[in-house]
Amino acid sequence: MEPELPDAPVIDLTESQAAARHGRELVPVPRPPNPDVEDLEGRLSDVDGWGRSEHMRRFVRTVFDPIYTRWFRAEWEGLERIPTAGGALLVANHAGAIPSDAPVIMHGIEKELGRPVYGLADFFFRSLPVAGTLWSRGGGVTAHPDNAHRLLHDEGQLALVFPEGVKGPSKLYKDRYQLRRFGRGGFVESAMRAGVPIVPIAVVGAEESMPILARSGALARILRVPYVPFTANVALLGPLGLFGYFPAKFKLRVLEPVYFDVAEGQERYPRSRIMEESEAIRSRIQGALFDMLSRRRSVWFG
Repeated sequence: MEPELPDAPVIDLTESQAAARHGRELVPVPRPPNPDVEDLEGRLSDVDGWGRSEHMRRFVRTVFDPIYTRWFRAEWEGLERIPTAGGALLVANHAGAIPSDAPVIMHGIEKELGRPVYGLADFFFRSLPVAGTLWSRGGGVTAHPDNAHRLLHDEGQLALVFPEGVKGPSKLYKDRYQLRRFGRGGFVESAMRAGVPIVPIAVVGAEESMPILARSGALARILRVPYVPFTANVALLGPLGLFGYFPAKFKLRVLEPVYFDVAEGQERYPRSRIMEESEAIRSRIQGALFDMLSRRRSVWFG
């Protein structure tokens, strides 16, 4: 919508602000029954071990596809670099008051490659009444090292994470496309432990789909949320701007996968190596963004 996953409600495989705020340790979310297994009443469930429902995903794809193809007009470059089998950790930049990049990435890969994508995110999303269940049904998984390992290593799935965490979507429009720090590199350690590659993805368009003009720190503290933004969408559209994106042209560039020549399954890896790899990946995505922006003729037409 993963995976260290940060200081925010979006992705940190080593810590969770939400857990810290409530004074408890984050633990992996219990896994529900496997799909096609009878429940206690003898019915077949399409909900997998992570709470993802293919019926829900099919509904989401139907509803979101016109937005993906006609509103955002998403265009991919290097999609063939995403593995068609086996686990891989997808890492991308993150932006927009209500980020549009996660659904675009997940939808695009499922549509073009036919592979499900699980989005690793803060426990905050899973804890929301009703919305938390819908989030899980749509492929959301609580960002935790154990969950990441099972997805990537044991099940060979694709997992998506935004290492900037909340610092990405909360930044002001004047700071657009300037990547924030990638946490403490927990996503690198998770990929090393699982023995899977990291596939960086540079996304252009999300920054303009719902740009933030100002933030209210006081209101955020009162509501106990990471940030309360005032967006250009609300300024122009009023209340409708809370739910409507601008039709910015999306371009997504998949970079060469990063493989690690380390033994998988180790309890710990050198912190210096982790931070070095994390910064290298951040720099590659940042460089790709600058290149894509230099080639862009228009925010709306690409």
